[in-house]
Amino acid sequence: MSDVLSQTEIDALLNEMTSGRIDVDEILDGKLAKGDISNYDFRRPNRISKNQIRTLQTIHESFAEIFSYYLVSKLQTVVSITVTSVDQLFYSEFILSVSNPSCLYVFDIEGTDGSGIMEVSPQLALTIIERLLGGTGENPPKPRTITPIEQAVIRNVIEHALSDLRNAWRSIADLKFVFSRLETEADFVQISPASEIVAVVSFDVNVGVHTFLMNLCFPTFALEEVLARLNRQQVTTTSLKQTPERIKENIEILKQQMSNTYLPIIAELGKASITVGELLELKPGDVIKINKRINEEIEILIAGKRKLAARPGTVDGKKAIKITRQLTEEDNIQDEIVYKLEY
Repeated sequence: MSDVLSQTEIDALLNEMTSGRIDVDEILDGKLAKGDISNYDFRRPNRISKNQIRTLQTIHESFAEIFSYYLVSKLQTVVSITVTSVDQLFYSEFILSVSNPSCLYVFDIEGTDGSGIMEVSPQLALTIIERLLGGTGENPPKPRTITPIEQAVIRNVIEHALSDLRNAWRSIADLKFVFSRLETEADFVQISPASEIVAVVSFDVNVGVHTFLMNLCFPTFALEEVLARLNRQQVTTTSLKQTPERIKENIEILKQQMSNTYLPIIAELGKASITVGELLELKPGDVIKINKRINEEIEILIAGKRKLAARPGTVDGKKAIKITRQLTEEDNIQDEIVYKLEY
């Protein structure tokens, strides 16, 4: 028994036959395959081609890599950022997808008539703030509106993110993204008409063992000239060719970030080994003999690694150490042998 066509399928078939795009004889002879016809939704035009979407993804993967390096140095923990998707949708759909409350950082795109949005989940913003203020950030906070003081703390991070975004876009166009304001409710952000198509780039931001969301929203009308020049070949070849000035600048930034990194230093006076029974019998006044003589050098541990030899002393009534030399691999091996022989 033949399949029965629905009224919608009948109307679509009649429209195609009327326009002359489909020949009845071809259908009857089976020459026209079903895959030769594709639906097109005129209510949702594709303003960005697939090639342009791939290029946008490449640009923002570069941004994600640069910005994650910055967060690692600032937060002193493991941070990774990955691009999860690049979509084009109506601006009204993007606004409906925004959580409430949220952190919507509006930025101006200089040289164009438009603005963009960096959407940061409240949990990510609060985690960054907690790490910047010396907290551990181990337990993600509950979503809430950030206070004016917290806004001031995280503003430098957002402005640096926009600077990294500009560097990532530099391979295509010299766009400058300037921070404008923070909005916590999506209804107060109108950077585009509700029916306008926008490009939304979504990221997964991993801070430690926790994953948070971040989005970038660009109105397509503000980037029409730039989108016309987007092609994957241009981004790939340009990004690989780094000038000596750019390499030197990256080295200087890396040195600056490393110079501000704190490392724990421990002066180890010596080692000793006792049994559990001896430990239980210890009382005030007991003396534990260590493996160092009073006139011998002590070892300095930097970030858990034995690096320097020194002598203990005092300066202005405070305990201090004086560096005498740098430890070698032979010193570490010899120290371990002596310690095992003595105990």
